[in-house]
Amino acid sequence: MPKTVGVIGMGYVGLTLTAALARKGYVVHGVDANPRVVEALSNGRIHVYEPGVQEAFAEHLGTGITVSDRLPDTPLDAAILSVSTPVDLSTGRPDLRNLAAAAEHVAATCRPGTLVVVRSTVPIGTSRSVVLPALAARWGDDVRLVMAPERTIQGQALRELVELPQVVGGLDEESLGAGAELFAGLAEQVVPVSGLETAEMVKLSNNCHTDLIYAFGNELALIAEQHGLDPLEVIRAANLDYPRPDLAKPGYVGGGCLSKDPYLMIASTRRPPYLVDRARALNERLPAHVAERMVELIRESAGRTEGVRLSVLGWAYKGWPATDDMRGTPIAEMMPLFRAVGLTVLGHDPLVPDEVIREYGGEPVSLDKAFADAHALLVINDHPDYRGLEVESRLATSGVRVLFDSWRILDEAAITRHGVRYAGIGYLAEERA
Repeated sequence: MPKTVGVIGMGYVGLTLTAALARKGYVVHGVDANPRVVEALSNGRIHVYEPGVQEAFAEHLGTGITVSDRLPDTPLDAAILSVSTPVDLSTGRPDLRNLAAAAEHVAATCRPGTLVVVRSTVPIGTSRSVVLPALAARWGDDVRLVMAPERTIQGQALRELVELPQVVGGLDEESLGAGAELFAGLAEQVVPVSGLETAEMVKLSNNCHTDLIYAFGNELALIAEQHGLDPLEVIRAANLDYPRPDLAKPGYVGGGCLSKDPYLMIASTRRPPYLVDRARALNERLPAHVAERMVELIRESAGRTEGVRLSVLGWAYKGWPATDDMRGTPIAEMMPLFRAVGLTVLGHDPLVPDEVIREYGGEPVSLDKAFADAHALLVINDHPDYRGLEVESRLATSGVRVLFDSWRILDEAAITRHGVRYAGIGYLAEERA
């Protein structure tokens, strides 16, 4: 008989998990507090872009998947908490009220002994200090609780939910056994760890390490910029056939996880960490640094900034794997600087809707108009549509005089041949005579 589970929170984590579980034969009851999300999903309209999710809902909705604003009264094998745990970036403090409310809902609705899984990313100790008391207040000692962090990348979530090892830490041996059995039906490999806190730290460690690696690439770019060097040349030469870990290319570091999880790690410590907070600060500073460089280049080229038209390609926080996710997008930090100097910002993104571009202060345009109607162009993400751009013909009839290619994905030689000033993160091409 298939396992029946409730997934509380139909954001990115809960939605993809629901789809993946249904594809494996589980019966999944999705829950969300937002009536619009419930109504849309109940009618098969997916509010988050992720390859495969639409198809999974089309196949399983009404049979393997139902969506409501509360858990069913019928018994569940497990209830999975996948609600958001946002961070107030002005204070660095996590907001765990959604998690506490979800735990209370499970305790009030499910029978004692139901396996409860914390899937949300949390500071170390949260499963024990926030979720466990809510369950124990109603269920007494009959609590089975595990922490099993989500570790997928957007654009590949349904594959990675099956292929990536699922880390599971339990309140006790009985909980751990139930959690391992639940995820063994989904993933190819389950990794049991010694407790709730260990599993919580695994997730934070993965993402903080990624943030730190990217921060070092950005640090190199900022140093190379001061010396007029090409950071990609430095990094390529340093990495070539060298047996130590590769250096990362410079680039923006956003998204729902990398822009938040370092703060959750910091909130887990009694003493300030040495590296985590500094890496995050550097990565958060990069978009504003690029915006300042963009303004300088426009001012040098046009002699002014007021009324100059700047086209921005790529409004989602990353281009590959492709996403429409705006969490941690670089443009959010850039727009105040662009507005302050009077730039008119045109916007294009293959996946982000026009209304979202407008919400951030941009004027949506086609890719053709992005080249034809602007003096300067800024490529923020590396979506495949931008990687494949044939710039030669576009620049031949374009008024673009400055092109900032953040990920260095375009043909620099073709750009500079047209007398266009070319730059990237930490890099400025020499002007042609």
